[in-house]
Parts: sequence; C-alpha cells; structure tokens
Amino acid sequence: MATKPSIPKGTRDFAPIEMARRNYIFNTIKEVFRLYGFQQIETPAMENLSTLMGKYGEEGDKLLFKILNSGDFISGVEQADLESRNSLKLTNKISEKGLRYDLTVPFARFVVMNRDKLNFPFKRFQIQPVWRADKPQKGRYREFYQCDVDVVGSNSLMNEVELMQIVDEVYRRLNVNVCIKINNRKILTGMAEVIGQADKIVDITVAIDKLDKIGLENVNAELASKGISEESIAKLQPIILLQGTNEQKLQTIREVLSSSEVGLKGVEEIATILDYVKALGIETEVELDLTLARGLNYYTGAIFEVKAKDVQIGSITGGGRYDNLTGVFGMDGVSGVGISFGADRIYDVLNQLELYPAEMLQSTKVVFVTFGESEFKYALKCLQSVRAAGVAAEVYPEPVKMKKQMGYADGKGVPYVAIVGETELNENKVMLKNMVSGEQNLVSLEEMISQLK
Repeated sequence: MATKPSIPKGTRDFAPIEMARRNYIFNTIKEVFRLYGFQQIETPAMENLSTLMGKYGEEGDKLLFKILNSGDFISGVEQADLESRNSLKLTNKISEKGLRYDLTVPFARFVVMNRDKLNFPFKRFQIQPVWRADKPQKGRYREFYQCDVDVVGSNSLMNEVELMQIVDEVYRRLNVNVCIKINNRKILTGMAEVIGQADKIVDITVAIDKLDKIGLENVNAELASKGISEESIAKLQPIILLQGTNEQKLQTIREVLSSSEVGLKGVEEIATILDYVKALGIETEVELDLTLARGLNYYTGAIFEVKAKDVQIGSITGGGRYDNLTGVFGMDGVSGVGISFGADRIYDVLNQLELYPAEMLQSTKVVFVTFGESEFKYALKCLQSVRAAGVAAEVYPEPVKMKKQMGYADGKGVPYVAIVGETELNENKVMLKNMVSGEQNLVSLEEMISQLK
C-alpha cells in the first residue's frame, strides 16, 4: 500500500485562490516600495553557517536549519566524535551551510560584499521566504515570507518618516485600518537611568513590553522578580501609564527625563519625526507608546510597530533604527533603519475582513466553449486575438458536452463564456454570456474584446 503523502510540519501548500490573495499582498507592497525609490534584491536561500551562527543569540542558533554537506559527509568524522554524541561539534564537521533565518543578516552580508558597487544611502527591499526550526503552532510557521524595506548609510530622520509614509500607503491600498505605534530606544534607556536602574534596561523593557498582554500588576511583579526596588518601580508607574496626546506625552516625558542626556536626545528625535508626520498630512493614526520595546539589543533609535484596529492579532509590521548593521562583518559605521511587513499576518487580516477585490481572484476573464470541431478551430483563432489584446482567455480543450464545458468555467469562477455554435461560426461572431447575470448577446470579436477590456 502506497504511503500517504505529506509535507513537513510548519509548512503549507497554497492553492490557486490562496496564491492570488498572497500575490495581491506582495504586489501591493512591491508597488509602494518602488514608488518610494527602493530597489529589489534577492539573496540565496542558504548561507554559510559562519554567516548565520552567533547573530541571533544562543536560542536563535538552535533554530537554524542546517544543511548536510554534499557527498559522503560522514567520511571525515572521527569515530570518537560520533561516539561523543556532541551534536554541536558534529554539526560543525558535517554541515557548512544553513537556510536563512531572516533577511537582515543576509542583507548585512550583501552590503559588505557589494560596498564598492552600491550607491549610498542604499534603499533596498527584499521579499523572500525564511526558515526557522521552531515549534509549529497557530500563526507560527517553519517557512514563511518576510517583506523587508531598509535604508542604510544615512542618519537622517527623514528615512524614518518615509517608512511611515510607506506604511500609510500600503495599508490605505489594502483598506486595512491601522495604528502606527512609535517609541525610541534612547527614551527607554533614559527611563532606566532616571529611576536609578540603568543596568536593568533589558529587564525593565522586556517587562513593560508585556503590559497589554499581562496587565500592570503582573508587569510590576516581574520587575520586582528581576531585583528592581519598590522605589524604582514606583517611579516607573507614571511613565508606564502616561496618557494624553502625543504632544502631551512628549512634554511630560521631556520633564521626567530632564537629567538624562540620552533620554532627551530620544525625545527630540521623536518630536522631529512627529513634526514631519504632521506636516506631510499622514492620515494613519500615529501613537507615541512608551511601553513599546521590540528587540532592544538590536535597535538604537526609533522603533515602530503597526497594529490592525479591526482584528485581534499581533503587530503586522515592525522595525526601527540600528546603528551598526554591518559591524559583525567588519564594516563599522553603517547606520540604517528598516521595517518588515508580516505577509502571513496581513493575509490573515485580509481574510478575516474579506478585503480582497473580487476581480483580483479571477485568473481567466473568458472561456470559449464549442459545439464541434469546426467551431473549435474557429475559437482557436479568436483566442489568439483575445490574448493579443491583453485579455486572459482559455478554450475548453475539446468540444465535449456543453454541460461539462460550462461546468468547467463556472467551477473556475470565470465571469464570461464565449459560446461558438453553427450560427456563431456562420456569422463570424460569438455568443458572449455573463456568468453572473445570465445575460447573453451575439457580438463580433472586436465588440467582445472591447466589452471584456
């Protein structure tokens, strides 16, 4: 008995309708990226492990998919190494490559290798799959797409503003109502300084980043468990619970951080970005959220998250400023800022809200159905003209029973059928039927093309 086929856990097949929906998302995002002058690059699915290892922390290294060396990969391994059952040591000898974990580290490698060919500031976008040996669960996959857009080689805050314009434009085109949350790593550092816990910056921000999920009481309990004093926790409360407009929050936090040079620098950076946003008339809601932290060991300036207002789901876009993207590869001083659109979460949002345009799902506009061999040959000639005019069209591959041909068109969701029988053949016309309304008219080929276009 044949084994039932399957796919690896955490991966998915995408049927034609799903691919049409995903391509709608990808194409919308690409169009906006290009509109703002970003250029597309691609990097290999696999990278040398020397490029990937050590860039994502100890846990990240464990989630890298390693690729066995070609040929007899075990032949050069000592028996003692096999018997030691040390997987890390053994992997180093039988695997030199791995599947990329994200698009950021490969991008850093790309910039270093191509530095003499790139025009800085370099505006790049990249839409490709990544792989993580994570435990599959709802909304978390081992293979998924990232849509990254970055500017490197410039410190200007206008780059941050332009990324916010891109967010505004993408979600306006997708008809998704979102809020852009913004904060600054320097503000968070300043907060830790003024409460006398500068060395606890990571513990503080990891805790307050969970405020929406676990509530204030549990955040305070986590802070206390990390050795942060009651006095410091008390000083933190007004900052965590700060309410009001962005301007009011900025004024308050400017006073709170008056003794922190780095904190005030972060405040001024946010104020500058918000001034640009106001001047440019960005319609998407922008909220200063002092509990927003993201990957603190990675970001150094402004940080962003985008939340869908009408669907309960995590952030659907996120990113921020980083000061030394390429430093791990020996090229210091390349600052950059970037964001990543979560294609799979955007897909879930559009599915829940049913926001896909109906015509986007139609791959074929018209199907020719025929009654006999002569009619079939006539339809083939018509088909060439219709396709030459840019209309997606098919002919049922043989003149079988009309019910079967019409069932094919209906099952595929094709909006029009061009029926060719003896009358149509003799008059050099087709009977064009609207599959939704049922209306049908005898038209010339030119009239049909004009109507379909």
